[in-house]
Amino acid sequence: MNDLSPPAADQAALAFNPLDPAFIADPYPYYRRVRETAPVYKTPQGFWLATGYEDVALILRDRRFGKDFVGNMRRRYGEKAGLDEPAIANLARTMLVLDPPDHTRLRGLVNKAFTARRVADMRPRIKALVDEQLDRVIDKGEMDVMRDLAHRLPVIVICDMLGIPEEHRAPFLAGSNVNGRIIDPVPLTREELDQANRNTQMASVYFKQLCELRRREPRDDLTTELVRAEEAGDKLSPEELDANIGLLFGAGHETTTNLIGNGLLALHRQPDQWERLKADPSLIPNAVEELLRYDSSVQLTGRVTNTEVELSGVRLGPGESIIALLGAANRDPAQYPDPDQLDVTREHIRPMSFGGGIHHCLGAQLARLEAELVFTALIERIPNIRLPEKDTPAWRHTFTLRGLSKLPAVWH
Repeated sequence: MNDLSPPAADQAALAFNPLDPAFIADPYPYYRRVRETAPVYKTPQGFWLATGYEDVALILRDRRFGKDFVGNMRRRYGEKAGLDEPAIANLARTMLVLDPPDHTRLRGLVNKAFTARRVADMRPRIKALVDEQLDRVIDKGEMDVMRDLAHRLPVIVICDMLGIPEEHRAPFLAGSNVNGRIIDPVPLTREELDQANRNTQMASVYFKQLCELRRREPRDDLTTELVRAEEAGDKLSPEELDANIGLLFGAGHETTTNLIGNGLLALHRQPDQWERLKADPSLIPNAVEELLRYDSSVQLTGRVTNTEVELSGVRLGPGESIIALLGAANRDPAQYPDPDQLDVTREHIRPMSFGGGIHHCLGAQLARLEAELVFTALIERIPNIRLPEKDTPAWRHTFTLRGLSKLPAVWH
């Protein structure tokens, strides 16, 4: 196997510490160094990084790459694989980390809820929800964008889809319990793992209760559909039911929350782009694609080589862990001219932010629609919105899921 190791001086520059606050604040200079020095690079931690657009596209779509979640956990946590830990065992049952045929079976149960037509039919409801969130704060002249809008909107939407009763929603609306650290390539500390286990167990208690409610009172919602599949016995086990409803809830709002927050911050760091949208709101759908490219809510996805494969002249043997850096691929100058510039009129944008292949994000179109309606409403109703702390944003301490913990905004 040829790893084309960079010289020692470059090795120091490529030291990979994704939990360093400076890296979390701005990972893109590091991505550029890796891409220019060793576009397929083996880290001291033992896994590979892929940074180029073409390599990442291949990894996402080629069946020579799989998930092998349990194998990865063994490499990360030792032979017991952490599968005695409730948080890791729960994640291991989700379609997010499974290969076919289990992935195919589980995804097939929820696909129809996210068809283009079903999502388009949700537009009036989502538009009304955006207006409701703005009605709550508009007379105050200020809000925390993350708490008051970016989090609340997608949580309400996914609660609608899962059939979570309105009287049960207050804890979910209060703040995020999604632990992005569990899917970071850096292992959790014992303290972090204990907290993840507690959160998983608490969520599991609620989603079991929700399933029991929908057994007694079926509705036209995703939970009812999944309960029926579990009752059929050959499609979904009780453990898979619980785990995948939890996944749908978390994935159904977290990436959209971060798309809205990251996107608004990017627009206000480059105010000429905000002015262009104000002058021509028809650019907003294209702007959402550019915002996805520019600062992706999801920065990476992991795969394992199923056989020997070559990427950018580097041969990888079977069983190698590789991180496809979506955020790096989105700023590959071979794919996008002047990639570090936000340009809401950019053409031919195909961001990697929702992944690709069989694991392409189920809710991609829903996230796009929610973001489009949010930015449209802000331009129509609060065109003079400002972010006073735009130079020192509060990033959450996780790498895979890139987002802000708060984003204060004011207007007159």
